[in-house]
Amino acid sequence: MISRAVRRRLRPPVVLVVTGALAVGLAACTPKPAGPEPVAQQFLTAVAERDTGRAADLSDRPDAAQAALDSAWENLQAESLTASTGTVRVNGDTATVGYTYEWHLPKERVWTYTGELQMGRRDGQWGVRWSATDIHPKLGDTQTMSLRATPAPRARVNERAGSDVLVPGTTTRIGFNPREAGDVGSVGAALAATLAPFDKTLTAQSLVESATAVKGVYPVMTLRQDDYESVAATLAGMPGVSVVEEADLVATDRTFAPDLIGQVKKRVIDEVDGKAGWSVVTVNKNGVDIDVLTESKPQPVPSFSVTLDRPVQVAAQNAVDARPDQAMMVVMQPSTGAILAVAQNKAADRDGPVASTGLYPPGSTFKIITAGAAIDNGLAQPGSMVGCPGRIEIGERTVPNYNEFALGTVSMSTAFARSCNTTFAKLASEMTPDALTVAAAKFGVGPDYTVAGLPTDSGSVPPASDLVQRTEDGFGQGKVVVSTFGMALAASTVAHGSTPVPQLIVGEETTISGAHPEISPAMVDGLRGMMREVVTSGTAERIADQGEVYGKTGEAEVDGGSHAWFVGYRGDLAFATLVVRGGSSDNAVAVTRDMLAALPDGY
Repeated sequence: MISRAVRRRLRPPVVLVVTGALAVGLAACTPKPAGPEPVAQQFLTAVAERDTGRAADLSDRPDAAQAALDSAWENLQAESLTASTGTVRVNGDTATVGYTYEWHLPKERVWTYTGELQMGRRDGQWGVRWSATDIHPKLGDTQTMSLRATPAPRARVNERAGSDVLVPGTTTRIGFNPREAGDVGSVGAALAATLAPFDKTLTAQSLVESATAVKGVYPVMTLRQDDYESVAATLAGMPGVSVVEEADLVATDRTFAPDLIGQVKKRVIDEVDGKAGWSVVTVNKNGVDIDVLTESKPQPVPSFSVTLDRPVQVAAQNAVDARPDQAMMVVMQPSTGAILAVAQNKAADRDGPVASTGLYPPGSTFKIITAGAAIDNGLAQPGSMVGCPGRIEIGERTVPNYNEFALGTVSMSTAFARSCNTTFAKLASEMTPDALTVAAAKFGVGPDYTVAGLPTDSGSVPPASDLVQRTEDGFGQGKVVVSTFGMALAASTVAHGSTPVPQLIVGEETTISGAHPEISPAMVDGLRGMMREVVTSGTAERIADQGEVYGKTGEAEVDGGSHAWFVGYRGDLAFATLVVRGGSSDNAVAVTRDMLAALPDGY
């Protein structure tokens, strides 16, 4: 005979599986039996409402449960939680109830997973049998969960050939609080002296006056890490001086287009961080990460590219740096509008980004526009015979050639190559008031260009109803002003056959406002031959040994002297060079020659 105890051991266990949907169906037919699911739902609801005490009271270990639940909310930095029950499995006085947790974490991160609550029945009442798996199925009882952020690598900025010009790094911000300095004058003087190598305009007086005029810490300057390290020990002993390290983009070469790269940095700095990754890890009681429960990889931003070409930029910079006067140069690729170089020397830097925004009278380089207008309006062709007297009177204006040289009657091409002011003054006087304005716009001079990362002003050629003004405008004096950027566009137009859209940051759209009519093929064809003759037998013979160069020289009279200009192109490189008060245009030709001669083969 088999005993009752043995029979209980042999009888197979009864397992009741109830899904949420089935439970609802049964409730509609019969009274809902007491079971683990209602208690489980009460527990999950309390957890989701962050009422950890109420949730813990539904378990068999309230103290341990509340501590673990509080830790989960805190270490996950959770903003909210949605929790719901799933499948219910009952085995006598024990059961499991499936759960789904959907944590809402900072920065719109969502983490969803499933697990099972361990349930038990005692004295007819169901409760949660506490275990860390009631929070996450992989969590141990002595472990906690923690949210980790993984910053995305910051984007870099590279030039045309792919070398970096800006890379992620750190800078140090130097601050000064005079109220904590004690002897303000003495400390201010010492601080100014220490930082003078990095900013020669900083004086003890200016520093103290500026710092005492503000509340709290006055930001003195930001230093590259290597610069800061050279003065760190000195600064550490100064009362009232603070230092704060900051993530930044740092130039790889501080001599490479520093002003322009600074403008590019301002444009991209808010877009280099990408999207940070994140993870939730388990941490043991010793604070060591044990396992990764979920992970979202960081999404870095692709590197930014600028159109600057390192060999061209370096060659242009070295060429302008060799001049003591303010000197600047802009080099473009006519076929694409890519800005290959924007260079200006330290003397020019004092006036800001003048290579792209400074407006100056163009002198005889404007004869490119006047000759184009003459061709377009049927007044003359390159082979047309025109007068080139030593001086000419138009209205109340007497216009002389340089040293009043005279050529007599020559072709317009010869007058252009030898830069006859009298010829082009006469042609301009015969044009309509807006003829030069319209022609200039066809060469890209006059419209407004919004180029990402580069402040620009192409120039201004106002209509001239007054005969004398129109006459003076014709040879680049009068009220006409241009920038080297604008004249580089004009040279690019002749080289390419149409005005390219200038661009500095690849992928960033350039917008153009203002009239921008198409140039005619006759203007382009006529000017190409005339600009070549300037180099082969005209005023730019100095540069004839640098290949097939096309150009136009100019000398613009201003108070105190004259500006030296040279504008042109070679192959797919267009350039405009200005030496402010540089005298003879030959000086601008020389600067340009230095740039071309320094370029590697193939440019």
